Amino acid sequence: MEKGHSGKIKTVFEISAGGVIFKKRGEEFFVVLILTKNGSVWTLPKGLIEKGEDPETAATREVKEETGCLGKVINLIDKIDIWFYSRENSNKIRHHKLIYYYLMKYIEGDTKDHDYEVDDARWFQIDRAIDMVTYKKDRQILKKAKRMLYEGTNIYSR
Repeated sequence: MEKGHSGKIKTVFEISAGGVIFKKRGEEFFVVLILTKNGSVWTLPKGLIEKGEDPETAATREVKEETGCLGKVINLIDKIDIWFYSRENSNKIRHHKLIYYYLMKYIEGDTKDHDYEVDDARWFQIDRAIDMVTYKKDRQILKKAKRMLYEGTNIYSR
């Protein structure tokens, strides 16, 4: 294992928030996925919580920035915990990240208005989205969102 100058791997702790923004057409639900990493990764919109922001506000902001669509938070889907590594100069850095994912009802906007960090943003029928996402944890979040949408009552009254 590579070590930093002190002989230990630096660990960075981060808290992010994101969402599954949905709309219903007929009896089916559609959600937005974003394409990142030079067109190689379909994932859910998310980003770091800024100083003074609560997770719901950060999720709403990040979803709007990355998808071009404004959503209203309905409920927390789940909080996931991930670990990964990156490089800074010649040092390996370990990241520990908590991500809060919210179910969000589509209010307005267009996926063509996504920001520069995203290669593409598109609506997909939820089962297709579950099949398309690159990461296992995204798949788990989408499956929980699907259960909430199809089993949920009064989702549109909130």
